[in-house]
Amino acid sequence: MTQNGDAVMEKKTRELQYQVCFDVKNTYGFARFGLMSNQVWHDDPRRLVFLLSRYKFVAKMLSGKKSVLEIGCADGFGSRLVAQEVGKLTLLDFDPVFIQDAQENMDPKWKYNFLVLDPTDSLIPGQYDAIYSLDVLEHIQKEREKKFLWHIVEVLSNDGVLIIGTPTVESQKYASPSSKEGHINCKDHKELRDLLLNYFQNVFLFSMNDEVVHTGFYPMAHYLFAICCGKKNFVESQ
Repeated sequence: MTQNGDAVMEKKTRELQYQVCFDVKNTYGFARFGLMSNQVWHDDPRRLVFLLSRYKFVAKMLSGKKSVLEIGCADGFGSRLVAQEVGKLTLLDFDPVFIQDAQENMDPKWKYNFLVLDPTDSLIPGQYDAIYSLDVLEHIQKEREKKFLWHIVEVLSNDGVLIIGTPTVESQKYASPSSKEGHINCKDHKELRDLLLNYFQNVFLFSMNDEVVHTGFYPMAHYLFAICCGKKNFVESQ
């Protein structure tokens, strides 16, 4: 009712198929950004397109996998794209602030499991047929990356798949000051492949520029995807 007692007319879209927009709003309310995605949308909206494009690539590559682990989920904003394609998704981050935000923002339709631990220090519980980690490796000190990867290999099934996404060392001259501060371990394509071949029989590299994944010239790529399979069971723990 309005203040003068007149009935409020229900809003109707001109095309009836869009009336579902009001149904979702009235039933579930408005969705919100996560803690980190909100900052990205505020400061540099284009980065959100890049973020979601990376998650879409992972989602398509891992479609049909039954048990999947994301390492370094932050607020989990992009994780829903992967959840749409896989059976069970577990989100892991070493920062409890981001895990709490992801839990509070989780939609009942898209449920995850959560883990808070530092995989450079601690063993990861569970067993997974696919693991992915986006924008994490470049934040790990070089002397700790071997233990990080060993802990991943230990919980990946023998026929499992690992996807690593990371900015290239060549891209860093264009990176923002805040990105450069955290990017202490960026690699070129050869260094990334050589590192991962210590743990897997096969490492397939893709280039990425903005939201486009391709097989172009690696030194001109701003981002690299490595798809790893055929894990080596004889790797010694570091």
